[in-house]
Amino acid sequence: MSEYVSALMEQVKAKNPAEPEFHQAVQEVAESLALVLDRHPEYRSARILERIIEPERVIMFRVPWMDDRGEAQINRGFRIEMNSAIGPYKGGLRFHPSVNLGILKFLAFEQVFKNSLTTLPMGGGKGGSDFNPKGKSDNEVMRFCQSFMSELFRHIGPNTDVPAGDIGVGGREVGFLFGQYKRLANEFTGVLTGKGLNWGGSLIRPEATGYGAVYFAAEMLATKHDSLDGKMCLVSGSGNVAQYTCEKLIELGAKPLTLSDSGGHILDEEGIDREKLAFVMDLKNVRRGRISEYAEQFPTAVYTVADGSLDHNPLWSHSADCAFPSATQNEINANDAKSMLENGVKAVSEGANMPTDAAGVELFLDAGILFGPGKAANAGGVATSGLEMSQNSLRMNWPREEVDGHLRRIMKDVHSACVAASERFDRKGNYVDGANIAGFLKVADAMMDQGVV
Repeated sequence: MSEYVSALMEQVKAKNPAEPEFHQAVQEVAESLALVLDRHPEYRSARILERIIEPERVIMFRVPWMDDRGEAQINRGFRIEMNSAIGPYKGGLRFHPSVNLGILKFLAFEQVFKNSLTTLPMGGGKGGSDFNPKGKSDNEVMRFCQSFMSELFRHIGPNTDVPAGDIGVGGREVGFLFGQYKRLANEFTGVLTGKGLNWGGSLIRPEATGYGAVYFAAEMLATKHDSLDGKMCLVSGSGNVAQYTCEKLIELGAKPLTLSDSGGHILDEEGIDREKLAFVMDLKNVRRGRISEYAEQFPTAVYTVADGSLDHNPLWSHSADCAFPSATQNEINANDAKSMLENGVKAVSEGANMPTDAAGVELFLDAGILFGPGKAANAGGVATSGLEMSQNSLRMNWPREEVDGHLRRIMKDVHSACVAASERFDRKGNYVDGANIAGFLKVADAMMDQGVV
């Protein structure tokens, strides 16, 4: 089967040049599925994996908009509709200068397996733009979102493709996008998730990815008869995922120590408590400031400026029990992983998408620590998006406790699916293989039933 994977990767790289993140994501999945394809040659004969790798549809378009000076600006918009075998395309929109076709294909590919793991009927997709909302006025963001949706609206719908937020796309952006969709389509429908509570949104949706990553970590620790109570935790990022990861860690008795943004990171050895977290939420969500201001506000914290010339991220060099990478892809490399293992980290639950590179993942797996890959550990966000879709279809809103209960159950089911698949294919304890296999089987069986389409 290694020959099959090698040949497959040669083909993928030849057809998708200069897309390293996409290559990385496909390689990880292909290696996990080697034994599955060996035991089930029908999947290989039907070229199921090759078909999952190829997007069903790629949409790329121009996004012109006017800035506050009256000058025309041009960005590029994308939507990758990857796989719809088990439901309408579902996945976020990312607005960030780093956005390109390869990154969105990697995210859409990961989304297929993540959505499958949630047990909800959702296919996989992803989209976004190289537009940077940082430093833009609300009116500039509104004009961009309206221009972006003026093209995207014709490709999406509640039973076709349901985007959500991601990096750079929060409640403000979703509101502007939804308003323009409603204006163009002349209908009020659940075409986007992450909406405001008074116009179709769901309670717990902003918290869901962070909460879910913590719930997944708790499930992993429970297999070792352990819990998060009293654990020292490293958290990267300071956006939505990181904030609510900290909130749930505090609730479960753990102590988050770090947060970061592109400028650097803070270490608060006394721990980030509810009061400090409230400051961070105001800083990032309202004032849109920098995490360095945390150290100015709280003298217990030390701020370290980011240094791109380093071959490691100093955030991961601090002693801790658990880690929750919640910023962006490939933020943990082999040097970081080695530091984390040396400094006592026994569990890693990925809140971001593929935040650990291949070499780092290999070190974690070889060390035998509890390692929850993003497609499983951060599935809570899209799972709650699915719950928002259900509430929109029913024209009702569930109370907070009910949504949180559904989320906790889904994350428990995701964990159980990973464990069962890893044991079934002789990879016990390997959550990476377990997640890839469990996610693949559901999609593969649906594709087999539906024929070559």
